[in-house]
Amino acid sequence: MGNLKLTSVTKSFGALTVLHDIDLTIDNGKFVVFVGPSGCGKSTLLRIIAGLEDISGGGIEIGGRDVVHLSPAERKIAMVFQSYALYPHMSVRKNLAFGLENLKFKRSEIDARIAEAARMLALEPYLDRKPRQLSGGQRQRVAIGRSIVRNPDIFLFDEPLSNLDAALRVQTRAEITRLHRQLKTTMIYVTHDQVEAMTMADEIVVLNGGRIEQVGTPLELFDKPRNLFVAGFLGSPRMNILKGKVVAVGETGVTVDVGYGVPLQARIDPAAVAAGQAVLLGIRPAHFAVGGEGLPFVVQYHESLGTETYVYGTFEGSEEQVIVHQAGHFAPERGALLRIMPQPGRMHVFDPDSGLALPRAIEERSAAHEHA
Repeated sequence: MGNLKLTSVTKSFGALTVLHDIDLTIDNGKFVVFVGPSGCGKSTLLRIIAGLEDISGGGIEIGGRDVVHLSPAERKIAMVFQSYALYPHMSVRKNLAFGLENLKFKRSEIDARIAEAARMLALEPYLDRKPRQLSGGQRQRVAIGRSIVRNPDIFLFDEPLSNLDAALRVQTRAEITRLHRQLKTTMIYVTHDQVEAMTMADEIVVLNGGRIEQVGTPLELFDKPRNLFVAGFLGSPRMNILKGKVVAVGETGVTVDVGYGVPLQARIDPAAVAAGQAVLLGIRPAHFAVGGEGLPFVVQYHESLGTETYVYGTFEGSEEQVIVHQAGHFAPERGALLRIMPQPGRMHVFDPDSGLALPRAIEERSAAHEHA
């Protein structure tokens, strides 16, 4: 079984600690994506799960077995790297068979596993070709097929699409997702690409500085980030962050002044703040309404994608860039003054000192619970 449990896992290289007390449980059959900026520890954590790096402290269990002292082969995992790592002098068939031959599998079993992997990955026409005769996407499928034939409990992917062009990344992303649905095997996938994370994952693990910031479904992390880091990391374009001050506290939320004479109503727990308290408001570009009596937004330029438009600008008297999303084609002129208003239920409020999100209003939490 592909259940994984990490308990207080730490990793140090000399005096430098790169992973700090990692606690994580992954249920069998889940597709889990590790995301975070470069140097956050996501690839190191994947290599530790694989047995390619020793831990400095803590415990690792796979399928209920303590695997800390087991070799990669004994852990029943298979890893797909960013580089294809194919043997250039071997055919596709031989690349797929090589690991099984070293493990002394019977030829009939090897042939059956290769045939099944080739069918899943549409590699049948290429089995007798050498890697140099394949496209980048085909080579990556061979690398994945080499993992499939081992029938592991857990698949580990370390940024497998980084070497592909944009169109191939989209295609291969879909193929890996389809493969997961077919195999129903635990998959752990490392990427710095949040689009991959949002579209592929059952759960996302956000890492920063060797620590887990938040774990949840893609929509949980997008809609309910627990802190400023998660809010800023997930979502493209980035979330807008406005400095503000609480000017009134009511029964269902608070009124925040961000400095432009337009009171903003944020639906957060009034018990969590006090009048006069400094806060940060987070608003995603798609959560502004254009028109009416809103904040004064001066257009710098826009990017039209046909079905949607991103408008970049600043508030009057400010130099900090703000991004506004509009559906369809929207082409305001440079220097145009628009009025934009955040949607009350879509504003995130953060404590500027701790960076933590303040809790939502009680009735919003109850409605969300009933909906779930």
